[in-house]
Amino acid sequence: MVSDVTARKTGRMDPDDDFEPHLGRQRDTHGKRARKYLHRVLAAANLARGGAAVRGSLRGFAGSRIGRGAGVGRILAARDHYAAFRQRRVIIKSRIVRLAGKGLAVARAHLRYVQRDGTTREGQPGRLYGATPGEADGKAFLERGEGDRHQFRFIVSPEDGAEYEDLKPLTRRLMARMEEDIGTRLDWVAVDHYNTGHPHTHIIVRGKDMSGNDLVIARDYISHGMRERACELVDLDLGPRSDNAIEQRLLAEVGQERLTSIDRTLMRASDADGLVHQAGHGAFDQTIRMGRLRKLEKLGLAHPTSGGRWRLSGELAETLRKMGERGDIIRTMQRAYAARDQAPPMTDMP
Repeated sequence: MVSDVTARKTGRMDPDDDFEPHLGRQRDTHGKRARKYLHRVLAAANLARGGAAVRGSLRGFAGSRIGRGAGVGRILAARDHYAAFRQRRVIIKSRIVRLAGKGLAVARAHLRYVQRDGTTREGQPGRLYGATPGEADGKAFLERGEGDRHQFRFIVSPEDGAEYEDLKPLTRRLMARMEEDIGTRLDWVAVDHYNTGHPHTHIIVRGKDMSGNDLVIARDYISHGMRERACELVDLDLGPRSDNAIEQRLLAEVGQERLTSIDRTLMRASDADGLVHQAGHGAFDQTIRMGRLRKLEKLGLAHPTSGGRWRLSGELAETLRKMGERGDIIRTMQRAYAARDQAPPMTDMP
């Protein structure tokens, strides 16, 4: 065996000897490099839980990730914009209503409004329901919310809602998924309406979580997550769209006097001056684009310029939304008169 002294002199150790590591001086953990790495770790952890980035990256902060469901909303929002064509589409309108002052009286009036006559298929008053089977007690719901700071109101409208015999199971499953996403039980009531071209559901949610604290839902989840969850459920119920079904829906949208998915595509493709090119990605897309642009031209919302480009009106979206609401009102009046076996005088029509 080689002695330790000989080994130190010759630099050779006996291969049978155990290796004994000698720890050297510990490196500095308070230097610039360490602080930079720690900063990145803290920033990533903060973003993962839905909070704002740490100091130095607050310039783009918009508050969209504050509240429950921020992470889920961000992931679902990252899906590409073509998903709307592949999925069964669901439109969700949301509103947060303050209950201070006269807010509670307004909430009572709103609850009466959604339960008004003529909203069911048979023209009867709307029936209030909640998470459990049977009819919900609207008075008790309002009493529970007397001290609430706010409430959420959603209108959920599946594009293929007419294929559902009853929207209640879909609404209950959607609210259950929402509870899983945001991590709290919700106190809510809903009413289904069949008095427009698209059956839809009015949902009212109390502004308190299951611990009694103010319920804050991240804007990302309200804007994207809830809609994507609803689309997933409708896809499961009715199956994915076929290419033929997508084409038929788009062809039907060409002549509609309301805001359509074609209009949203055109607005996304337009530049800062509202100019969009008429060329599409293929023959069918080209036909759809040109047909819709011609329709918008007749409505005074688009006009051709040079080089195959069109200028969209800055009021395009708002005008088409109002036209769609007006059409819903007319259809509601027509159904009401038809139920009475009457025809309205021409001067009474809007």
